[in-house]
Amino acid sequence: MQPMQPMQRRTVFGFVICLLLTACGGGGAAPLSPEPSPGPSPFPAATRPDLGPNADLRGWVPFPADDPWNTRVDGAEVDPASDRLIASIGAATRLHPDFGASWNGGPFGIPYVVVAGTEPRVPMTFGYADESDPGPYPFPADAPIEGGPTSSGDRHVLAIDRDAWTLWETWSTYPRPDPARNGWTAGSGAFFDLTTGAARPAGWTSADAAGLPVFPGLVRYDEVVGRGEILHALRFTVTATRRAYVAPATHWASSDRSVDRPPMGMRVRLKASFDVASFPPQARVILTCLQRYGMFVADNGGDWFLSGAPDARWDDDDLHRLKTVAGGAFEVVRMGAVTSD
Repeated sequence: MQPMQPMQRRTVFGFVICLLLTACGGGGAAPLSPEPSPGPSPFPAATRPDLGPNADLRGWVPFPADDPWNTRVDGAEVDPASDRLIASIGAATRLHPDFGASWNGGPFGIPYVVVAGTEPRVPMTFGYADESDPGPYPFPADAPIEGGPTSSGDRHVLAIDRDAWTLWETWSTYPRPDPARNGWTAGSGAFFDLTTGAARPAGWTSADAAGLPVFPGLVRYDEVVGRGEILHALRFTVTATRRAYVAPATHWASSDRSVDRPPMGMRVRLKASFDVASFPPQARVILTCLQRYGMFVADNGGDWFLSGAPDARWDDDDLHRLKTVAGGAFEVVRMGAVTSD
């Protein structure tokens, strides 16, 4: 499976200049919450999340049980505009797992790293400083970058502080010389308190174009194979979105006002009538999740591209079966108020 290079999401050319000129300021925005301080882990030692890249969270799920990410929608109403919205994405276009065990020399997807509360925090410089939570961030010098160190894609960096139970995310992320001391530059950055699920301010972006957190929407090996179930919604991309968003999203990234286009944050689910029993184990777990929890439109990218974390243990032949699922097998969950200009 060859992943498609992510499409450009923000169209403000000034960011590119700002990124190259690392002297530009990283301030300009107040943190959403007081900066958490290192302390004892809130988890029992026997079930504490592991440390390191793509570590096992040992069953812990970000955000409260009633958060949208963790709420089942298999009994929710279908949106009246479902058919035309699905058609705009592509009813005949196939689902595409944008993660796996082997492509271009190794595993691919959006990586993350779990750190301890004692991880040193380093300075950050942001191209979109006015919509970013300022540094410092707990990024190790060798934090994994989406696509690898030489990637030209979205270059997400995601770090979870298992002791403060917080999430720190950036996109278009580049280490400065000696990042352990000088930090990183990035397009934008966001902090999420994993105990509360507090959303970004209205109109703000994050490391995702929709203003959503990236990590909660990833397909992860520790859930699919380790526990045999996914208990939260997933994230996916579409080529063309609307200049609008619906909760829990807080940001749009489009100039297209057509109501036939999906707004950021739109949620789809796999139809209950779709037979998942014939699929191999890993694909079946993912498809069952998509029937129960669905997935959010989170970014501009390939149509029906489903996000996951890289892992050398993925069975790519198993995941490849997901590509037989057409967009017409999905339906839009009834949306709340749509925010647009």
